[in-house]
Amino acid sequence: MTQPGTMSAMSKEMQACVDACMSCHVVCEETMSSCMQMGGQPQMQIMRALMDCAETTRMCADMMMRRSPMSAEMCAMCAKACEMCAEACMSMPDDPQMMRCAEACRRCAESCRTMAGATM
Repeated sequence: MTQPGTMSAMSKEMQACVDACMSCHVVCEETMSSCMQMGGQPQMQIMRALMDCAETTRMCADMMMRRSPMSAEMCAMCAKACEMCAEACMSMPDDPQMMRCAEACRRCAESCRTMAGATM
């Protein structure tokens, strides 16, 4: 039984999406560090996508955890940012960190698309 003013437990799907967002956030941050060490103009384009994705995934997880009424819209935007970041990372297929990041972004995008269609 919940107390007045408390929130119910998160669904398994929502918890999985929060976890995917936080995991993606961490991998994007690590990948940004890797990009900064490489330098060069191509990495600057990837850096923009990484920054957008890292911030969006963190905010999306925060909004779901506090049950924001805008969570579904945020999940839709997060899915788009994650897909854009995955595509940017795929431009360097020989870099294992980039491939790790692309995979985390794709997992997060899939989870966010599911949550965007769910009633929260």
